[in-house]
Amino acid sequence: MYIVLVYDVSQEENGARRWSRIFKICKKYLTHIQNSVFEGELSKGQLQKELKEYIDKELDSVIIFKSRQEKWLDKEFWGRKDDLTSFIL
Repeated sequence: MYIVLVYDVSQEENGARRWSRIFKICKKYLTHIQNSVFEGELSKGQLQKELKEYIDKELDSVIIFKSRQEKWLDKEFWGRKDDLTSFIL
């Protein structure tokens, strides 16, 4: 399944630490697109198990947009599009 994951972590109650852990877990499985946005191919429960431990359901928000494949998702970029391969010589 192809997903786009967006999260918002509150800074309350040790939020900076939660944000850091969530960012690292997402980066392990997905491609970092922009601030708190990731995308990529993923099996259903792969990411969810690890994230559940760090998300505070009262303070934080995670939204996952799902598609069977990336080709079924129409992407449109407005403004600057970062080149993720620009660091390769």
